[in-house]
Amino acid sequence: MTTFFRTAFRWQRGRQNSGYDKMLLLQSWWPLPFDLYLLRYPEGSEVPPHRDTVSFGRHYRLNVILWRAQSGGDFACAHPIVASRRLNLFRPDIHEHSVSRVLRGTRYVLSLGWIRQ
Repeated sequence: MTTFFRTAFRWQRGRQNSGYDKMLLLQSWWPLPFDLYLLRYPEGSEVPPHRDTVSFGRHYRLNVILWRAQSGGDFACAHPIVASRRLNLFRPDIHEHSVSRVLRGTRYVLSLGWIRQ
């Protein structure tokens, strides 16, 4: 819980070291492990193709696009569960996914992830 209060509501660099920022909004380990982040992709940022491995269970992520970049910043996943202009539900642990380079503007995404056993 102490870690949450040290990191919540503060911009931090994203895990891929590719220019995007993340802000932890909520997190829980019980009864269903989940996290909720606000993601910010400024001009020039991108996320290369990758998978997000987990040590147990099945990882799901729902991304809600709050604000689209004027150019670029498009999400890509070969096998999404749901994909639309504003919503992307996918399994980041088994399917490679990425975000193309933001060419103009800033992209904002609300990202909810959870793990089912």
